[in-house]
Amino acid sequence: MSAVDSAALAALWGGPAGALLPRAAYRFAVPSGEPWRERCPAGHPVRGWVGRTGCGACGGAGQRAGLLPAVLATALTCAVLGAATGARPELAVWLLLAPVGVLLAVVDVRVRRLPDPLTLPLAPAALALLGLAALLPGHAGHWPTALYGALALGAGYYALYRINPAGMGFGDVKLAVGMGAVLGWYGWSTVLFGAFAGFLLGALYGAALVLTRRAGRRSAIPFGPFLLSGALLGLLLGAHAA
Repeated sequence: MSAVDSAALAALWGGPAGALLPRAAYRFAVPSGEPWRERCPAGHPVRGWVGRTGCGACGGAGQRAGLLPAVLATALTCAVLGAATGARPELAVWLLLAPVGVLLAVVDVRVRRLPDPLTLPLAPAALALLGLAALLPGHAGHWPTALYGALALGAGYYALYRINPAGMGFGDVKLAVGMGAVLGWYGWSTVLFGAFAGFLLGALYGAALVLTRRAGRRSAIPFGPFLLSGALLGLLLGAHAA
């Protein structure tokens, strides 16, 4: 299967998967310490975690909120992963985790929060899925390094959190464990590149905010999207080189 075919099939998965995210993003996007949302913008109860933002009682009001961006972001993410990975078994793992990454980025941008129900199971799920991929012929990764990468990146972020709690949330630490697992699949060079790319993207964004006077030098920014973007770049590089 060619890279174009893999990208197209991955996008066909990513589009519908992204269409399921807006309701979860709406319910999770509440400030830290508050319970998850249980009502739609019109005040009606919202049940379930997948689908559009609104509810049946709204008669369509708010149903399309965030739908197109979620579909496009997830489809694009899956497409580039498909193009880089090809038909190798680990592609299935990346496609299952990609919608979760998009959801985490959206929530963190909105309320600077990385929900525990998403971050805590991420590393165990990634390691379990990669363990299955490692049993299949044609894979291009190394499961033990995925485990070590999870431990190493999580420990590194925890050290940064302890040094400067105001500059990094504990949610970033938990997310880093999962990202270390996926990056470690392709080796230590991929872990280092993905980690560096995340910090570089975050630094460039912060510098742009300072230059445009939209933030000060000590202003906090949601780091989750940059951690995720760096991991994506690392995966693309690692998959292409594997």
